[in-house]
Amino acid sequence: MEPEAEDLVVNKSRTLYSPIEPYSTRYLKVSDVHTLYFEQSGKPDGHPVVFLHGGPGGGTSPNNRRFFDPEFYRIILFDQRGAGKSTPHACLEENTTWDLVNDIEKLREHLKIPEWQVFGGSWGSTLALAYSQSHPDKVTGLVLRGIFLLRKKEIDWFYEGGAAAIYPDAWEEFRDLIPENERGSLVDAYHKRLDSDDMETQYAAARAWTKWEMTTAYLLPNNDNIQKAEDDKFSLAFARIENHYFVNKGFFPSDSYLLDNVDKIRHIKTTIVQGRYDVCCPMMSAWDLHKTWPEADLKIVDDAGHSANEPGIAAELVAANEKMKALMG
Repeated sequence: MEPEAEDLVVNKSRTLYSPIEPYSTRYLKVSDVHTLYFEQSGKPDGHPVVFLHGGPGGGTSPNNRRFFDPEFYRIILFDQRGAGKSTPHACLEENTTWDLVNDIEKLREHLKIPEWQVFGGSWGSTLALAYSQSHPDKVTGLVLRGIFLLRKKEIDWFYEGGAAAIYPDAWEEFRDLIPENERGSLVDAYHKRLDSDDMETQYAAARAWTKWEMTTAYLLPNNDNIQKAEDDKFSLAFARIENHYFVNKGFFPSDSYLLDNVDKIRHIKTTIVQGRYDVCCPMMSAWDLHKTWPEADLKIVDDAGHSANEPGIAAELVAANEKMKALMG
């Protein structure tokens, strides 16, 4: 039995919950090629919530558990195809948005969960929208952060020179890996290198690609985040899988696919959290989603960039989950 709404303990400080360890860590084979790592933490008979990580290719981390009240939620984290502890690492074969949507369903069915809350930021927001539009009857609520709709103008902004207006120093390092005669499309030029037969070529491209994103992810640059680019295992999956999805336009049939299908999820209780100064996924996308879906609750964090770990964004994400608790209690 879940507690009655009036019995719920509300986290009024809106701070992250204390670190916790999972009570279960397992692997689920989802195809002849891919096996996914997944874990559960919090309350085994609590309200289920699935965390969708970013990238694609970013993988999960222990800190992701801390957005949720472990006394209320059954917290499910998993690494998407090719990411984190899932195998094979950095694999692009059978790795599309729709493969991931199907994987989420396979995981839900494997865990015998009738319906669950979905939580995702950045690429996780893209995947959360795609999943909920495909399976609206399985979603009790949505918490979305740093909206990314994978439209051409968003890719062009971040990878073809728009964001360079704000980070010209970091941009030059990203751009200069590519010879001048190949700079007509940096996404395509990086794709050629990230798909190279030479592993050192792949690693060099992966480091540069990852460093550009990690440098721009916070309002105030975070050195620990930037250092992730030096981890070749992390960078290779992050860069290869991201680039693979972007070259293929997210595997969506049209540029505005996620906006065009909002009617399928209009009834789902949703909170959108967006950093005002998000350079990776600029606020235009959250605003476009808000205009299409005014029923969703938009929270703009005026002193934040992209990362879920920035204090203002983390506070709004915790608050959004507290609000969901009250609705579901």
